[in-house]
Amino acid sequence: MYGVISFFCTFASFMKDLSILIPTFNDACDTLVTALHEQAEALGIDYEIIVADDGSTSEAVVEGNRRINGLSHCKVIEQQQNMGRAAIRNFLTQQARYEWILFIDSDMVVCQEDFVKRYVSHEGNDIVYGGLVIGPVEKGNLRSVYEKAAEKEHTLEKRQQSPYLDFHTANFMIKRELMLQHPFDEHFRYYGYEDVLLGKAMKQAGVAIDHIDNPLSFEVFEDNEAFVAKTEEGLRTLHTFRDELRGYSRLLDRIDMLPMRLVRLWHRLFGSIERRRLVGSRPSLTVFNIYKIGYYATLQSRPPKG
Repeated sequence: MYGVISFFCTFASFMKDLSILIPTFNDACDTLVTALHEQAEALGIDYEIIVADDGSTSEAVVEGNRRINGLSHCKVIEQQQNMGRAAIRNFLTQQARYEWILFIDSDMVVCQEDFVKRYVSHEGNDIVYGGLVIGPVEKGNLRSVYEKAAEKEHTLEKRQQSPYLDFHTANFMIKRELMLQHPFDEHFRYYGYEDVLLGKAMKQAGVAIDHIDNPLSFEVFEDNEAFVAKTEEGLRTLHTFRDELRGYSRLLDRIDMLPMRLVRLWHRLFGSIERRRLVGSRPSLTVFNIYKIGYYATLQSRPPKG
């Protein structure tokens, strides 16, 4: 009997109090929050779940997410205007009450019953990334096909080989004080690469990142038109911050090795044809990769900063 009591006392001693922070924009995340709430309640820890709605334009989504306020230790904060991807995360960090914070993207799905437990019982460094798995492929959906093809790069073994380059903000835990010391760069208002720059900042600060096998599932995919538009937005972000991101973006490393005049000419001739293929019912990953490089090349009309 003493041994059982001792075990549970020891277990409780390294359980972390936790603020789970979820930024959202036009994503219904009440199902996600409900799953996290159930797991946190079962652990008996001190916790909170805060959803920050960054000016969503869908009334149905906003109304659905308000149901989260009915769960204990959970609340939704609604911003009337969009703050941007980095600023909304910094806002959530400031709102958090507990020493440890867990950032989760609002389009993720909890896929294991001990997800929260694995984080709060983890012993190691001050920042921990759990990884992602990809849901079933949706035929004809470019995002689904693209993410599934890249899934092998998300394995624990792969991530441990490049702990800073393969760090993403869809599912990570960090000490709140550390996040306050190294906030997201609020120049990153639009889609893409704020997580890459945070990984770079942690490396430069000498902060180690633990990679563990504690994934969330990504299985809600936008349509092809929306994904191509989002990709173009991400490429514009990459171009704007190319100096800061060089060495931390595999795509940028490849682009730097190519004859960009020829790539630009190709894109001007064939880019519109490629895009029509991508937003149609039979998109191609090969065409997608060519299109991304060509699109980026047409952004290089301005000289690099510095």
